[in-house]
Amino acid sequence: MESIGVVVNPIAGMGGRVGLKGTDGNVAEARRRGAEPRAPDRAREALRSLHRRAPDLTVYTAAGVMGERAARDAGYEPEIVYDPAERSRGAESTEPSDSTSATEPATAETTAADTRAAVRALLERDVDLVFFVGGDGTAVDVAEVLEAERGESDDTPMLGVPAGVKIYSSVFGVTPADAGRIAAEFDRVEPREVNDIDEDAYREGEVRTELKAIVPVPVAPAVQSGKQVSSGSVDSLAAGFAREVEPGRTYVFGPGSTVGAIETELGIDPSPLGVDVWRAAETEDSDGDAGDQAAERGELLARDAAESDILDVLADPITIVVSPIGGQGFVFGRGNHQISPAVIRRADDIAVVAAGEKLDDIDSLRVDTDDAELDDELRGWLRVRTGRFTTRLVNVV
Repeated sequence: MESIGVVVNPIAGMGGRVGLKGTDGNVAEARRRGAEPRAPDRAREALRSLHRRAPDLTVYTAAGVMGERAARDAGYEPEIVYDPAERSRGAESTEPSDSTSATEPATAETTAADTRAAVRALLERDVDLVFFVGGDGTAVDVAEVLEAERGESDDTPMLGVPAGVKIYSSVFGVTPADAGRIAAEFDRVEPREVNDIDEDAYREGEVRTELKAIVPVPVAPAVQSGKQVSSGSVDSLAAGFAREVEPGRTYVFGPGSTVGAIETELGIDPSPLGVDVWRAAETEDSDGDAGDQAAERGELLARDAAESDILDVLADPITIVVSPIGGQGFVFGRGNHQISPAVIRRADDIAVVAAGEKLDDIDSLRVDTDDAELDDELRGWLRVRTGRFTTRLVNVV
C-alpha cells in the first residue's frame, strides 16, 4: 500500500457517556449534557499505530478535526484534499485550502455531507484504502460513496476505527490500535456488511437493524465480526443471580436482554438498552405478597442513566453487571459507554453474565474503554456466569 485516505467524524460517539445511545441528530443535546469528543483521540491512537509500521505512507485527509490534526500528531505530513470550512461558507470544495494549516486547523461544524465530500475527494487521489473514524452512521456514509463511485477497475476497500456508540457493522478494527496495524499490514480483502440501526427506536429499547451495503474490507483476525443474535433461555441464570444479591450492595446493570432478565427477576423495570443503578436493601423481608417483596428488595437509584447520573448515586460496595455483545464479545466499549472508566474504577466487582449458547460463539471477550491502562487491568481469565449455578472461564484479550 502506497497511500491511504483518512476521514474522521469528530462527533462520533459523543452521545454514549451522556446516555443518548447515539449521536445522530443529537449533537446539541450531547453537548448540553457535557459530552466530550472521543473520535479525535481514537483517530490519533489508530494513526500512531499505523505510523509505527508504515511511516512513509502518503496520507490524504480532510482539514482540521476531520483528519489533519490526528495525522500530524501521529507523525505524518498529510495532503489536505477537503476543508469543511469551505462547505460552511457555501462552497463545497475538494481542493486544498490555504486557510487551513497545522497551526490554524479548520474548526467548522462537520456533517455527514462533509464525510461524503471528503471520501469523494480521497477517491479522486486513488487512495489504496479509505480509513475512517466513526460509528455505523459514518460507515454508511463512506460505503454509499464507495458504491456510487465504484467502477469496473475501482474496488477501494474501507476500514473503520471504532468511535461510535453502537457498532453493528463488520468493517471495524477491534480497537484503534488494531485498525492501524491492519491498515499497515493487510494483503487481501473480503466482502463485509455495513449495518445501521434506527436510533430513535434504539432509544426506546428496540433494535431495528438494516443492511446498508456490502464492501471490501481488509482481512485480519482483529477485524470486528458483525453482531450475531444468540438464542437460549436466561431464566435460570437470572434466578440464580437474583438469589445471591448481596444486601446493601449497589448494582450497575448494563444494557441487553440477559442483564434485563436479572433486573426483572429483582422486580426492576429495566431500560433495555440503557444503564440502571439499583441498591439492594440492607435486609430482605420475606413476609408479604410477591409484589411487596419485590419492592422491598431494593431501590432503583437511576434508570437509563448517563455517566454523570451513575457517578452521582454510586455508593460502596459496587458491582457492575454486563453481558457480552453478541458475536463480538465486548463487555465494555460497545453500547455501554455510560459505564465509563471512572465508573469501572469505582466498582469492587464486575459480574459478566451470558447464556452458554452465546459463549459457544465467542472465543474470547474484549474491552475497549478509551483507557489503555484500565483495558490492560481488565484483561485475563474471567469467570462468566452462564446459569443458576454454572460458570465458565473465558479469556479477556
